[in-house]
Amino acid sequence: MKSIRNAFGRQFAKRTNRSIAKPIATAAQTKPVPEIPTLPSCDEPVKPYEGLDYEKIQKIKSERIVPCIMQYYKKPLLIHHGKMQWLFDHEGNRYLDMFGGIVTISVGHCHPKVTAAAKAQMDKLWHTTNIYQHPNLYEYAEKLTSKLPGDLKVVYFVNSGSEANDLAMMMARLYTKNFDIVSFRNAYHGMSPYIMGTTAISTWRYNLPIAQGIHHAMNPDVYRGLWGGQHCRDSPIQTQRHCNCSEFRCEAAQKYYEQLEEVFKYSLPRGQVAGLFAESIQGVGGTVQFPKGFLKKAYELVRTNGGVCIADEVQTGFGRTGGHFWGFEMHKVVPDIVTMAKGIGNGFPLSAVVTTPKIAETLNSALHFNTFGGNPLACAIGMSVLEVIEEEETQANSEKVGTHFLYELAKLRDEFECVGDVRGKGLMIGVELVEDKESKIPLGAKNFVEIWNDCKEMGVLIGRGGMNSNILRLKPPMCITKADADYTVDVLRYVLTKHAKKIQKH
Repeated sequence: MKSIRNAFGRQFAKRTNRSIAKPIATAAQTKPVPEIPTLPSCDEPVKPYEGLDYEKIQKIKSERIVPCIMQYYKKPLLIHHGKMQWLFDHEGNRYLDMFGGIVTISVGHCHPKVTAAAKAQMDKLWHTTNIYQHPNLYEYAEKLTSKLPGDLKVVYFVNSGSEANDLAMMMARLYTKNFDIVSFRNAYHGMSPYIMGTTAISTWRYNLPIAQGIHHAMNPDVYRGLWGGQHCRDSPIQTQRHCNCSEFRCEAAQKYYEQLEEVFKYSLPRGQVAGLFAESIQGVGGTVQFPKGFLKKAYELVRTNGGVCIADEVQTGFGRTGGHFWGFEMHKVVPDIVTMAKGIGNGFPLSAVVTTPKIAETLNSALHFNTFGGNPLACAIGMSVLEVIEEEETQANSEKVGTHFLYELAKLRDEFECVGDVRGKGLMIGVELVEDKESKIPLGAKNFVEIWNDCKEMGVLIGRGGMNSNILRLKPPMCITKADADYTVDVLRYVLTKHAKKIQKH
């Protein structure tokens, strides 16, 4: 297997230095370049690649795959093998997966227990649909709903987060007999035509009539928004922005709440709203956290106006935030409908909508059926994921490793002018890169891509998000170790320092 460390050293040495308009670091310019960090060890042997030739795949992609399918990095990775937090490409290079298949690999790539459960079920029964009964669905439904509080005890299984949010929207409208839906700017809830209207990031919107009855409220972002600062987030790391809030009273939450009230006052039929969609921490939008106490007040407003509250737990569920199994718990609220996907199946297509018996009854007004939802294979995998989360204490690991990770990343914010903000909770983390801390201008694409690509060359795969695609998304499998977190920080420090030196030279 090639040594990524040595390969990067050679590649970086040969790379032509290019002048960039603005410096991305200041403190680092006077510091020596740190030593190239060493990739943590891994016991998994490299498996030989036996698929199509790399060039053949690129040709097929250009001719046979829809062009909207975007892929990361200047030279797309061809991954063929994974184990826990590790991925391997066709050339035998090993990568630390710090994005978890877009926040989807919860307990680890090819986790042995989950894999064994899938194989055992495949030998017995793959599919029946719900016109017949099979034991997995009922056993899994009982185990999954037992993880939720209050009257959230009825589940409908589907296959993706978009499907789950589609169904939640329909349930909200049927149950309340109201039509209007509220979500937040910078939110992402899916891409199917029905739910796309709640997604309020222009790069994820098509020019179609999709937003009937949907209203986007001001996003309560304490880093980029109008209000908020150093006391506002439920996170080990606060923004460096000054505010007048105290540890126990967040003025920013009240101000953003007043903006939400304005939407209800001017844009909705009086006292008539179907529901509010809210992520516990915005995912695609760049790991944005609402100020403390805001969501609780928002829920009260929605219910006062006849609506239901929908918690989108597609990325924050199943212990990823560390302190709680569900992200909404950190806001001290109990929703009426909860949607979940991604980590629920550790990469297998599976999602669910959990709600109350009363709301679930609304689907009886017509026939509603999902061919693949709750199939025997998906339920077997879902059950095994729940078991691994409990047996291996991945939620506790998310809190322990994630908190350590956040504190170490915050040191980079102190060292580099281009690191504007570090935020998150557990292993749901974002690092916002900017031109400089004062202006908060998003770091330009050229600089960002170079930093991001160089991290890949050193064996660390990181996601990208935010309205301006300037946020590093760190949402790895929940099995990562402190050594993995430290390596990621060391790689970022090395890459940022190298770029600062290059800019200083020119």
